[in-house]
Amino acid sequence: MTMQTDFVRSTASEPHRIRTRQILKSHPEIKKLIGQKNPTTFWVTLGCVVLMTGLAYLVRDQSWWIVVATAWFIGAFPAHTLFVCIHEAAHNLIFRKPEANMLTGILANLPTVFPTALTFKSFHIKHHAFQGVHELDADLPDWYEAKLIKNYAIGKAIWLLLFPLFQGVRTLRMKELAVFDKWVMLNFAVQLTFDVLIVVFFGWKALAFMGLCLFFSVGFHPLGARWIQEHFLTLDPEQETYSYYGPLNGPNLNVGFHNEHHDFPSIPWNKLPEIKKSAPEYYDTLKYHTSFVKLFFRFLFDQEISLFSRIVRKERGRVSVADQSKPDLELVQAQSAHAETAA
Repeated sequence: MTMQTDFVRSTASEPHRIRTRQILKSHPEIKKLIGQKNPTTFWVTLGCVVLMTGLAYLVRDQSWWIVVATAWFIGAFPAHTLFVCIHEAAHNLIFRKPEANMLTGILANLPTVFPTALTFKSFHIKHHAFQGVHELDADLPDWYEAKLIKNYAIGKAIWLLLFPLFQGVRTLRMKELAVFDKWVMLNFAVQLTFDVLIVVFFGWKALAFMGLCLFFSVGFHPLGARWIQEHFLTLDPEQETYSYYGPLNGPNLNVGFHNEHHDFPSIPWNKLPEIKKSAPEYYDTLKYHTSFVKLFFRFLFDQEISLFSRIVRKERGRVSVADQSKPDLELVQAQSAHAETAA
């Protein structure tokens, strides 16, 4: 077996903006979904925050094995749902006003200990705009990261276990992105206050439980297979984005519909299945995953898969660094403006 020592280089543009145009031309009915908001996400956020805070209270005096087991078997699920709520807020898909979305993101951030909601927003939007561009896409592993982990199970297990730390370090290479503003400062202040209150009223073990929920929800857990599902070259050496169609789309708010989301980032999670239903000829021909558990173990033990199993590109296209990754909304608005001018 030949061990990969570099990422897969591509000279082609990222596929999503092209497919967005093709789908809207073939299925103009999808336009009605673009720009919709889903305030229900706020109530999901609030429910998960209450649930995780309640769990932290219940395990505050328990043995460590109960704390860890509760975090892995129960807490990881609402923690992952909150991550998806932060993601929805980052795309302004909950409320009309951007400020309300940012406040919802800060609320969703509370039980996951570290103040990441608003910095995630900045980096994630650039992941959409510059998919595969190493210096702007924080979803791509660093070269040293892939070299360190290699393709053996123990290395990949450690990588999953410490995934939030690796993800944080990656952002240091994003030198073109300014991410520190008043909203980031507010995120830090609110999060620090919440963490202190948890320690004061519940104790350090409760805060540790919340931290474990975060690490398990995005790392060494079947839910962590989501990161492998989205862009790792697991089923096709040329298809760089994959969807997941399985039962965990329920608690995970359809986050598995990843091709659909990249094609239409201005459509909220509850409407993503409608895209696939409306344009089956575009999505049924793409390969996809149906089991996070299967993918989790395959990633660990299949030595053909490593952190180098990703497509990278130099080409940024015509997209500026200031792009807010709303190609679907911008396309519809441009078409509407053109129609009004013609009339």
